[in-house]
Amino acid sequence: MKKSLVALAVLAGFAGAAAAQSSVTLFGVIDVAARYTKANGQNTSQLSNDGSSSSRFGVRGVEDLGGGLKAGFWLEGAFSADAGTADSSKFWGRRASVSLMGEFGEVRLGRGKTSTRLVVDDFDVYSTTGLGDVTRVYSLLGSGTQTINRADNLVQYFLPGNLGGAYGSFDVAAGEGAVGAKSYGGRLGWKDGAINVAAGYQTTEAAGTAKFKQASLGGSYDFGMVKVSGLLSQLKFNNLKQNIYTIGATVPVTTSGTVLAQFSKSSTNGAADRISAPNLATIGVAGDAKMFTVGYLHSLSKRTALYATGSIIDNDRGANFRVATNAVSAAPGGKSGGVDVGVKHSF
Repeated sequence: MKKSLVALAVLAGFAGAAAAQSSVTLFGVIDVAARYTKANGQNTSQLSNDGSSSSRFGVRGVEDLGGGLKAGFWLEGAFSADAGTADSSKFWGRRASVSLMGEFGEVRLGRGKTSTRLVVDDFDVYSTTGLGDVTRVYSLLGSGTQTINRADNLVQYFLPGNLGGAYGSFDVAAGEGAVGAKSYGGRLGWKDGAINVAAGYQTTEAAGTAKFKQASLGGSYDFGMVKVSGLLSQLKFNNLKQNIYTIGATVPVTTSGTVLAQFSKSSTNGAADRISAPNLATIGVAGDAKMFTVGYLHSLSKRTALYATGSIIDNDRGANFRVATNAVSAAPGGKSGGVDVGVKHSF
């Protein structure tokens, strides 16, 4: 009897050690806001999603393979909390990947964010989410590209985290016959204490032999009382070009409250500006725009926060950018504005 108890104890110890070598985590964010938008003499009031963070649900895990080698997986999908519906196009549309990690860095396979988009996310004070999303004034220039944000069939490599502040990643996406899906790119950055700088470049196969190209350069410095960020992006397709300049600030005003402010200016070159109004739908958006956003985030805990955001886009020379996808379309050269108040909770 005693021997049996000892054997059971030993087996339980091994089982506990095996369990300790791997972990699986459920996680997510629920973000809902009351939103009002106005453009072109029309307005919309709605309960909207993703005012401060993208609503998501996911499961991720890591297994220790020994010898410093680990395997990991990550499945993450978007959903609309106002209606309880999942993303109808891709269930795990935000990320679906498997990876190997070690002293060499990480090799990741599957769907996920491109390296160049990570640069934009890092230096937009609104992390490309909500009414302050800087990509609201980015144009695809009629390229038909599908990989300015996330890409299917990605093979990515991430540098290890022990390079004295240097970081980076590189990726290539197989098109598998889909126009606008084949791409390659990367980013390199350096972060040390209060300073963070990074640059990224991506090229995507578009219609015919032309390529859609994106280059982004960003930097930030935390002065303590205020963190200032700057971002410059250039988008090119054939002879069409767009430049976007962004400057933002994050200001802690209390131990729990933060003010976020950002200004962006986008402009297209003459070739894009000369495209006639009936063809604007083909190119995407041509012309110039200025975007002003200010918001306040108040943390109730580490997981829950309240927020309010106001944004306006002042279009010029035929541009018709709008502050949200589900907002009223702006008239060419007109204005689009919106405000929202919401709550987000992470788990």
